[in-house]
Amino acid sequence: MSRQGRNQVRIVLTGGPGGGKTTAADLFRREIGEKVVVVPETATMLFTGGFPRVAEPKARAATQRAIFHAQVALEEIQGALYPGRMLLCDRGTIDGAAYWPAEAPKGFFETMETTLEDELGRYDAVIFFESAAVGDISIEGGNPARTEGNEEARQLDIRLRSLWSKHPSFHFVPHTTSFFAKLGDGLKQLQEMVDHSGWLGPDA
Repeated sequence: MSRQGRNQVRIVLTGGPGGGKTTAADLFRREIGEKVVVVPETATMLFTGGFPRVAEPKARAATQRAIFHAQVALEEIQGALYPGRMLLCDRGTIDGAAYWPAEAPKGFFETMETTLEDELGRYDAVIFFESAAVGDISIEGGNPARTEGNEEARQLDIRLRSLWSKHPSFHFVPHTTSFFAKLGDGLKQLQEMVDHSGWLGPDA
């Protein structure tokens, strides 16, 4: 597992709304304790803190710019505060590309002055939790900042997967009728990544 010049493993959990990634991140943190620190979902932090969420294209673009830069900063903060721990990122910098308005004059990566390849290189591995909306299961009630209906969640899931699947260490956790089985699958993949990386944690 390449560290991209870093001595800290960085894994991103992503997927369409209602995929279970946030629950998986919390469970994994509890399982291996101080060896991992979660980088919380930036968009949720901003929206629940009062950041406006509107549909107007220019406003949506401004929102995604704010989320992107806050995400970068938050990853750097957590990495500096916990240099001996693996970073488990609840979403990553690429997610904003799936939410970027088609009406924006420039593309997401051009606006952020970066490339898809550079952003993929920020992370050592990706675990993609497919949205429950793919199976026509309601995604309402989990995240208070979530506003998407099932159809929008399915479309976001497709766009996000097309972006993140280009990562050389991409791991897909498909929707299943058993949420516990899905979590178990994702947690197993996370544990295998940690074991494969040779990550020893803060006491190494």
